[in-house]
Amino acid sequence: MDVLPSLGAFVLAVLLISASPGPAMALILRRAALRGLRGAVPTVLGLEAGLYVWALFAGAGFAALVAASEVAYLLLRVVGAAVLLVLGFRALRAAWRGRGGTFPVEPEPPVGRRRWWGAFGEGFLVQLANPKAAVFMIAFYPQFVPADGPVFATTAALGLVQITLETGLYLALAAGVARAGTWFRRPRIRARLEAVSGTVLVGLGLRVALSSR
Repeated sequence: MDVLPSLGAFVLAVLLISASPGPAMALILRRAALRGLRGAVPTVLGLEAGLYVWALFAGAGFAALVAASEVAYLLLRVVGAAVLLVLGFRALRAAWRGRGGTFPVEPEPPVGRRRWWGAFGEGFLVQLANPKAAVFMIAFYPQFVPADGPVFATTAALGLVQITLETGLYLALAAGVARAGTWFRRPRIRARLEAVSGTVLVGLGLRVALSSR
């Protein structure tokens, strides 16, 4: 199978997959609502950097080894679930502290270097510790990689296409949410947002912990 004739199908599949709910979507929505577009950018970039690492792993055959190894898959599943649970409980704790509308009304905070890298690392870790990413890569990408072609180079190129599309999609989503940032940061609304996002993240963490291949 040549890459170019199947590129349209690949792009369509990526857009549909990217628009589906999941940990990445939950993180981006929460970050954009509470920190604005500038605050969401490093989270988006971290998520996409983690995804591209998995694409490179898939091209090199490492993702298949992780998916095939019971120990590696279990370890990754535990780490991924723990990361999501920690983020979820943090949000729930913030919601509990802000019950009754006690959040201080603050302007959108500046994104300093330390805060930027913290948000980037959060997104990167969530994506890299996602065991489903390994399974997705080894199941999805080979459909578009010619059997007689350079597997690693083709996978890396397709990975670049995917992260470019997803970055544009997620930044557009973050920009839309950030437009209502002032409303989201109102004390009562923020408490509800933290409660909802925390519940979603905890639910996703439990799903990762309990799910099978």
